[in-house]
Amino acid sequence: MKIGIISDTHDDVTSTNKAINIFEENKIEIVIHAGDIISPPIIKEFYRLTQNGVKFFGIFGNNDGEKHGLEDAFEFIDGKLLGDVGKIEIDGLKFCIYHGHDIKKKKKIIDSGKFDVFIYGHSHIKYPKEEEPAVINNTIVLNPGTAHGVAKTYSNPRWFAESSIIIFDTISKKFEFIEL
Repeated sequence: MKIGIISDTHDDVTSTNKAINIFEENKIEIVIHAGDIISPPIIKEFYRLTQNGVKFFGIFGNNDGEKHGLEDAFEFIDGKLLGDVGKIEIDGLKFCIYHGHDIKKKKKIIDSGKFDVFIYGHSHIKYPKEEEPAVINNTIVLNPGTAHGVAKTYSNPRWFAESSIIIFDTISKKFEFIEL
C-alpha cells in the first residue's frame, strides 16, 4: 500500500493542496501528517481525500496550539488525530509518529525497537539524506521535511528552504521524496 507522509504545513494552503494533488495522482490510500498543522482550516483541505476513502492520521506539533479546533477539523473530515505521539499499524508494520521537537524523546522512541517505521517532522529537513541510513536499530526513520512553500523573504530562510513530502510503500518499504 502507498501512503503519503506530510509535515509542517504551517497554514500554507497552496503547498498543502499541491501535496494533496500528488497524493491523489499517486492513488495514496493513507496520509500521515506529522504535526505543525497550525490552524484547523488546513485539515479541512484534506476532505477531498477522505471523502474518497483515503484514511487520514495526524499528531500535534509544537506549534499546534488550537488543539480543540484541530480535533473538530479532524472529526469533520473523518480523520484520526492521535495526540502528541501516534501509534498505528498498517499492512503489519508498526508505525510511530512524533513531531520530533524533544530530541531525547525522539531518540528514545527510535532506540526502543518497538516500531518498524518512525515518522517525524519539526526540523524542516528531509531525512534520511543520501549519506545517512534510513534504518536505525531496525526502524525505518523518515522525515518528509516541510510542506510549507519556500520562503523568499522570511527572516531566516533555512526554516523554509525547500518543500517536500514522502510517498512510502508498505510492501517494498521503499520511499520517495517529492518536491512541492
